[in-house]
Amino acid sequence: MSNSPQINHVQDRSATIKSMIILALLFFIFGLVSWVNTILIPYFQLTLQLSNFQSYLVTFAFYIAYLIMAIPSSFLLNKVGYKKGMMFGLWCMSIGALLFVPAAYWRIYQIFLLGLFLLGVGLAILQSAANPYVTIVGPMESAAKRMSIVGTGNKLAGVIANLIFAAVVIRESDKVLMREIEAGNYTGIALETALDTLIKGVMTPYLILGIALFIFGIIVRYSPLPDLDPSIVNKQSAEDVNSHKSILQYPALILGVIAMFFHIGTQMIALGTSIQYAGTMGESLAGPAQNIPSYTMLLTFIGYFLGIALIPKYLKQRNALLICASINLLLSVMIITTSGTVRFLGITSDISLWYLVMMGLPNALLYAGIWPLAINGLGKYTNLGASFLVMALCGSAIMPIVYNAFVELNASLSPFEAMKQAYWILIPCFAYIVWYAASGHKIKSWRKTNN
Repeated sequence: MSNSPQINHVQDRSATIKSMIILALLFFIFGLVSWVNTILIPYFQLTLQLSNFQSYLVTFAFYIAYLIMAIPSSFLLNKVGYKKGMMFGLWCMSIGALLFVPAAYWRIYQIFLLGLFLLGVGLAILQSAANPYVTIVGPMESAAKRMSIVGTGNKLAGVIANLIFAAVVIRESDKVLMREIEAGNYTGIALETALDTLIKGVMTPYLILGIALFIFGIIVRYSPLPDLDPSIVNKQSAEDVNSHKSILQYPALILGVIAMFFHIGTQMIALGTSIQYAGTMGESLAGPAQNIPSYTMLLTFIGYFLGIALIPKYLKQRNALLICASINLLLSVMIITTSGTVRFLGITSDISLWYLVMMGLPNALLYAGIWPLAINGLGKYTNLGASFLVMALCGSAIMPIVYNAFVELNASLSPFEAMKQAYWILIPCFAYIVWYAASGHKIKSWRKTNN
């Protein structure tokens, strides 16, 4: 019998379906706001004239909010409840999106970073609330399947986020202007005027997004989604009574947090650097390369459907995690060790770029596999444990900066080779996740690890 507490008032099938639909919409918002960062990095690098390090601060400002706000989010949810907490999270995101308007008008990098940080704060609150919902709304052994179901909303947003951004922000006239700027045809006041013209393209879309997030917050607050009682979510199981006095005494959770950090960090490296990597091969943001993150997310979207179909009927979620982490470990090695020019989907590049894109497929089931293994059996610490896992999402803030440090270490090489060699950072990360899936999640005590 599962140790996870069952929430009686969401056991009704129709209520559960309604809850899953609302949660899928929330995960769609997570994806729409999060994955657009993959095109914001090169877009801001051009329009704000940023260095590589400054461009990676775009994701840093967004995802570091998870580290700062995850545990405070847990206390907030305990105090005001889950539905009201979600509303506050959506409103915080609304403020962050609206800040893009003055930031673009005055082309001030720091205001963009503040807006991104507030978007991240709102998402940290939402993630702290939504993930426990998905995990405990049914049997623990099928948690990865439910994660996959709501995750389809997240990855669908990932597929279309860059396409929408490119369609509504980067007009055909802007593409011509971007190519001219990249070619060095503008200098001085003419360059500043051209950059002002480009950056103002984000004002209307983010104004609309800010208003929509505010309205959706009200909708969620008064929706049929059950308002889970935090005391029930954190209900103490018989196994946990007096057995653990601290959440740090759960090795499977702590090791799972590290695995989640590596997974999220490597995922952002693959997504956030792919356009720049293509750029070292002569491809431009104004060309087909802008769609590369969408191809990656499309594969992830397909991976989620495979998870829905296979887990747990044909494939245990732990085995899915082990297989997918092993595939990404192999792909990481191939990125480093293989080379050869290919032309695919209008992009001429080294084949290693497409191995990077292919990581999207197995990436789909890493998050869904790690979460239930890490949170299983936490009893009264379930809510706090979920916050620890949300904190691990700051891997998207830190790992790209670490990757950039490795690129800088290879500065004597060509930009292409410097980036390619820096992908070595992926290998130990995926090796750790393989170990966690194989045996790390089974560890019950720090003193005795061969249980």
